[in-house]
Amino acid sequence: MRRDLCDGIGIARLLNATMVLPKFEVAAYWNESSDFADVFDVDYFIERMKGFVEVVKELPEDIALREPFGVDCSKRKGQFDYVETVLPSLLKHRYISITPAMSQRRDRYSLQAKASFCRGCYEALRLSKVLEAKASNLLKAIPNPFVSLHLRFEPDMVAYSQCIYPALSPSSINAIELARGDRKPFTGEAARVWRNRGKCPLTPSETAFVLQALGFPTSTSIYLASGDGILEIEGFTSIYRNVYTKSSLLSGKDFDRMHGNTKAALDYYISINSDAYIATFFGNMDKMVVAMRALKGLYKTLILSRRAFANFTAEGLEGEELAKALREAHREDFVMGRGSALPDCFCEYKL
Repeated sequence: MRRDLCDGIGIARLLNATMVLPKFEVAAYWNESSDFADVFDVDYFIERMKGFVEVVKELPEDIALREPFGVDCSKRKGQFDYVETVLPSLLKHRYISITPAMSQRRDRYSLQAKASFCRGCYEALRLSKVLEAKASNLLKAIPNPFVSLHLRFEPDMVAYSQCIYPALSPSSINAIELARGDRKPFTGEAARVWRNRGKCPLTPSETAFVLQALGFPTSTSIYLASGDGILEIEGFTSIYRNVYTKSSLLSGKDFDRMHGNTKAALDYYISINSDAYIATFFGNMDKMVVAMRALKGLYKTLILSRRAFANFTAEGLEGEELAKALREAHREDFVMGRGSALPDCFCEYKL
C-alpha cells in the first residue's frame, strides 16, 4: 500500500495531476476497513507535498458523483511511458484511478517527478498522531536492545509460494490447502528446482536454526513483526523465548479494535526504529523498511537467504556443518549490514 502510494505521488507529478486523498480497499480477509486518516497524518501529508504535488481531501462537486475511469498499468512490461499512455485518459475523463506498473523504472522519471516521489515516500508520509503515540509506547515497552523479525509463514503466503512442506502438522497442511485455491504446488523435479532457487519461505523452526547459526543467543529480545496466524510458530518460540508481539504488548480491547493496516503500521514503525531488523522474505514491507533504515543510518539489517538454506540442506548438510555453511553465506551481510535503499530511488532532497 505504501509502495503504491509512493508510486502514485510520482505519477501525479509526471502527469501534472492533482492527487485525491486515497481510499484504501476494503479487504474482508484481512479484517480491513481502515481509512487513510486511520494510518497517516493527513494534514501533514498535504502540507509537506505543497510545491511538489497538489493533494486534496475531496473531489470537486462537478465530478464527485462520478466513478473514476480505471487505468490498469500493472501488466505492462518493459519500457512504459505514463505521459504517452495515461495522460490522454486523464485529459479525456478528468478523473482517473490508476494501478501502477510494477515494471516501471523510476530512474526514467523527470527530475521533478523523482523529487516528488522521494518527498512523498520519505518525508511526507508519517503515522497519524494517535497511531504514532501507540507505536512509540509499544517501542518503549520492548526491552533494549532488540531485534525486529519479519517472519512470514501464514497459510496464504505459503500457498502462494507453491511450495510443499510434508513435515508440517496435519492442521497446518490443511490450512495451507484451504488457502491454495487454483494455485497448485510444484511437485517432483519442478519442486526441487523451485526450492533451490530460494522461492520457499523459511518455516519458524528453520528461521530459529538460522538465527542460532548466526550466533543470536536464545535469550535475544525479539519483536515479531508479523501478521496473525503464523503457522508452526511454536517451532520458533520454543527456542527463542523472549518474543514480543503486538497482541502481547497491547491490551486485548485495544488490539481487537485494530485492523490490518494499523497493525502493519505498528510493525513498520517498530522495524524502522529497532536495533536490528531481520527478514525471512524480501517482500514489499521489507524493501520499504530497509530503505527507511538506510535513510536513518541504521545498517544492522539482514535478509535471511532462503536459497542458501535450500541448497545446503539439499546437499545433505545438517547440524554444525549446516550452521557453519549458513554463517559463511551470510557473513558479508551480517558483518557489513544491509544499507541499500530501494534500488531505483535517488532522493535529492535539495531539489
